[in-house]
Amino acid sequence: MATNDYESGLKMMEELTTDAQQIQDQLLGEILSKNAETEYLQGFLHGQTDKQLFKKKVPIVTYEHLKPYIDRIANGEASSDILLVEPLTGFSLSSGTSGGLPKLVPTTAESAHKTATFNKLYRSVMIKHFGDINQAGKRMELMFAKPEVETPSGLKASAVSTRAFKGSSFKAILHKLYTSPFEIIFCPDTKQSMYCQILFGLIQRNEVIMIGSIFASTVVRSIKFLENNWKELCSNIKTGQISEWITDLGYRNAASLILKPNPELADLIEDVCSCKSWEGIIRKLWPKTKYIGTVCTGAMLQYTAELEFYCGGLPLVSGFYACSEGAIGINLGPLCKPSDVSYTFFPNMVYYEFLSIKEDCDTNSQNQVQLNVMSHHEDTRPVDLVNVKLGQCYEVLVTSSMGMISSNY
Repeated sequence: MATNDYESGLKMMEELTTDAQQIQDQLLGEILSKNAETEYLQGFLHGQTDKQLFKKKVPIVTYEHLKPYIDRIANGEASSDILLVEPLTGFSLSSGTSGGLPKLVPTTAESAHKTATFNKLYRSVMIKHFGDINQAGKRMELMFAKPEVETPSGLKASAVSTRAFKGSSFKAILHKLYTSPFEIIFCPDTKQSMYCQILFGLIQRNEVIMIGSIFASTVVRSIKFLENNWKELCSNIKTGQISEWITDLGYRNAASLILKPNPELADLIEDVCSCKSWEGIIRKLWPKTKYIGTVCTGAMLQYTAELEFYCGGLPLVSGFYACSEGAIGINLGPLCKPSDVSYTFFPNMVYYEFLSIKEDCDTNSQNQVQLNVMSHHEDTRPVDLVNVKLGQCYEVLVTSSMGMISSNY
């Protein structure tokens, strides 16, 4: 990202947060106007687009309430105006970390544009605090693409990360900015993939300036995998031959391009890994690393103690808050501790509402608040983004251009 792009990103964040109410109202108006004639909204608003009428008439729902409409779209029902008007480009499959089972979320060209805008804002924050790491070295990011599923409609469903990995822009920068080649990311055998990604990261250890994955649990799992397999990895590096149990031809071909006999490197890694304590092992093996980039909040907070032990004082950066329904917020203070992370919500992404909850309220097995989703009593009426109160606990509701109408995710 050029300096002027980085500065324009920071300026955009300032403008967005200054005019939050106006931007939110405009966004909701656009969503309602565009989708006023859809079957779903017609059932509540009968073609009207007034904000207050929306709040009064359109119920707060969970994904399960929207699922029958989404399933009809995925099954190829002829009507194009079931839940949203804009043509779909596919479906996102959620990770299931917040709700147990993966959700099928419609995606559109507009949602892709919002994601690109969000990424620009996020990169601006990271450059401000860490410099442009794209100019400094490579990222050792543990990436595992999941298979796409073709729905009866002909549209494909895939994880958000998988769709990003398959994008032409990602492929263009992969070799220059990441330690893992394309073939390794897309093999369905996660054990072979993990082995090769760690192997390639060790070979390029002096170029690595950032280590991470989407979730903290994956980073912890990779270190434990290294702890169990470092002798074999060192043998591969020493001889320049990859282990025979790595049978995927894509992996073997990719390894042949980078894996050369290097006894000196193998001995160095062996000396580090054979130490009695693995405290600070990440910093010892990848000495130029600036930070660990991974989600450390929510369900992932439980892994931070282990990560802190392994990383030797490197910052654990939980940089953004996102879900399949949309990109939500960015951590403007990425150097803070995981327990102190807060996210700034950007009003141009989705329309937010916040439902006040009591700190001692009942929760279900996914730690989500049990809501009477059809209730519109005064004491459960949600408030807008600009009207939240400091110190109050809220459940986040989103209304997006992708058909997620007043959805509690």
